[in-house]
Amino acid sequence: MNGANDGRSPPSSGDVELDEERSDSGPEPRRPPIYVLEGNTLHTRLTRELGVNYPFVSDGMPFVALPPLVIAVSEAGGVGMLGVAPEPADVLDARLQAIRAGTQKPFGANLLVTQGGGQHATTREHVDVCIARRVPVVSFQGELPPAEWVAALKAAGLRVWIQAPSAEAARQALALGADALIAQGRQASGINHSSTPTLALVRELRAMTDTVPVLAAGGIADGLSAARALFHGADGVWVGTRMVASVEAYAHPGYKQRIVEGDAGDSDLTTVFGSAWPGQRMRVLRNRVVREWTGREGRVPMPTPPPERVASTRLFPGTPGSTSVDVPRFSAFVPTPDTEGDLEELAMPASGASMARIESVLPAGQIVVELMERARRVLADPHGLEADADEDGRG
Repeated sequence: MNGANDGRSPPSSGDVELDEERSDSGPEPRRPPIYVLEGNTLHTRLTRELGVNYPFVSDGMPFVALPPLVIAVSEAGGVGMLGVAPEPADVLDARLQAIRAGTQKPFGANLLVTQGGGQHATTREHVDVCIARRVPVVSFQGELPPAEWVAALKAAGLRVWIQAPSAEAARQALALGADALIAQGRQASGINHSSTPTLALVRELRAMTDTVPVLAAGGIADGLSAARALFHGADGVWVGTRMVASVEAYAHPGYKQRIVEGDAGDSDLTTVFGSAWPGQRMRVLRNRVVREWTGREGRVPMPTPPPERVASTRLFPGTPGSTSVDVPRFSAFVPTPDTEGDLEELAMPASGASMARIESVLPAGQIVVELMERARRVLADPHGLEADADEDGRG
């Protein structure tokens, strides 16, 4: 086992019971309590720094990772990350208040930094909201954040994590002062700039620095894939697709079911959903529009011809500013429970490598505990973890 997972425990938090989970659409039926299991051997630099039980971080997926998912993951002993979609700073503030009302455990906010991000692209105002609300972790996905944002967050005592799809991006992130690196492999869902398999990138970044945590992102969906990432040098796992297929994820039921039914070859890298973010490559489920246009995205007509509208959805759900909007063709809007329209025309971020390991939609807390406890058992007898057995390039 690598030296990052040394068995030292964080401060004990006691058993955590999650006896009722809620979503933005109202209370869910009562479920059996989910208990954090103490005394496991998966304590890493990440768990010691944050005082959490498991080196598990749920991906801050825009549109999908709203307060109920964040709360459920953090209460189960991991780190829930809020997905900050392009939305006004006051919506972010309302979501952070909802999270604080639901858990006192560590959590984070994941900010999307892109060129041409539209009307509500991430701004310094969003950063200031995170500072005012004392968010324990602020992560950045997409492009590198401005140095002044990182400096302001760190001066306020907040941890800054930066997604790194390559060794060069990791060097730049460290130069900015990143407190952790998210090693985004080519298997990762959503916006993806990587050409390196996840485990190979983890090893590259681990060799680059032994002073900050490295999180493995891409293809992590069960105990075996988590154990393999920890064995290869990761201090924790960053889990996306598996969490879309959770009860608390704010994803359309049809989207969740497609992830359950999907396999390793059922995702693609494409720039077809670039009407708002031109050139942004995404790993998504292979549906009709992806099959039709991937490989010839340069011929996608802009502006789009009729029918321009392929669905309708609701922006900023669960907040006073919530509003209904039309979804145009080739839009990066992710289908949520509020979405009505043709899923064959919509962007559904997903990793094929993860879908191959997902068999059902489960409560988020159950996913965290079962995945981590399985990883612990695998690492107790790590025979066979040396090979990159699952990294066949299909995503």
